[in-house]
Amino acid sequence: MKSRISSRIGSLLLGSLLGVGASGSALAQSGGYAEGLLNNPWVFNLGGFIYQTSLDARLDGQSSQNPEVDFDETFGKADDSTRVRADVLWRITPTHRLRFMYFDNANSRTRVLDQDLVWGDYAFLAGSSATFEQEFNVYALSYEWAFVRNPSYELAASIGVHYMDMRFQLSGNANYSGPDCATPPCSVTGATKGSDLPAPLPVVGLRAAWVVAPNWYLEASGQFFSVKIDEYDGRWSDLRLSGTWMFHRNFGVGLGYNWFGTRLDVEGNDFTGKVKLNYSGLQLYLTGSF
Repeated sequence: MKSRISSRIGSLLLGSLLGVGASGSALAQSGGYAEGLLNNPWVFNLGGFIYQTSLDARLDGQSSQNPEVDFDETFGKADDSTRVRADVLWRITPTHRLRFMYFDNANSRTRVLDQDLVWGDYAFLAGSSATFEQEFNVYALSYEWAFVRNPSYELAASIGVHYMDMRFQLSGNANYSGPDCATPPCSVTGATKGSDLPAPLPVVGLRAAWVVAPNWYLEASGQFFSVKIDEYDGRWSDLRLSGTWMFHRNFGVGLGYNWFGTRLDVEGNDFTGKVKLNYSGLQLYLTGSF
């Protein structure tokens, strides 16, 4: 299902990017508030998400490779997530700019386990209550070059880096095997096992933006990369479509659709294993342009 969604979004993004040059002249409008989003030095977006996620991860033990855990299936969907995305664009010149993005997702879920859950050197026991806590932050900085510019549309290429900081923590009753367990398995009541996964990934991308009416602005963007460096072997995709209504010269509201996916294989000191994370959904946001 998620692959079909991402395929449709990718096709729509590609069509938007190819069509912007052909349709821009016909869509040109003048004198509206939306043109400020193409020309003002500063553009700010702040919003929240309504979205679907999937998270599969594996944390290996000191001497074993553990099976992957589908956390959404094991613990259910999170109802208390914080889902915030902020974007800042600084136009240094009309064609050269810097873009910063911050995304935050944190949640906590508790459930009685149907079967043993193996995480690192711990096996959280079936029939006991366990709590899963997740924190996921993304910080992205990219340089953009608008190689096509018109009063009503532009097409830009970008290169930058995404820094992802993920933390997973499981708490509950568990069996444990490790250096400080003389005769494994050792039983632990209220065990807590946390794992941090910082992951810097370079990305390249394309972005198309155009003014379709005096107060209406549409944008389509995509960022992609695959890299294997040091202990990281990962892929990243981020596709976004959005429309903004500028009800004031400096302020507007918008609605967008965002699909993001990453897969990481890591062999590090704090985390050895695999993470597959996808999210997709609607974003409602406020825009400021100055």
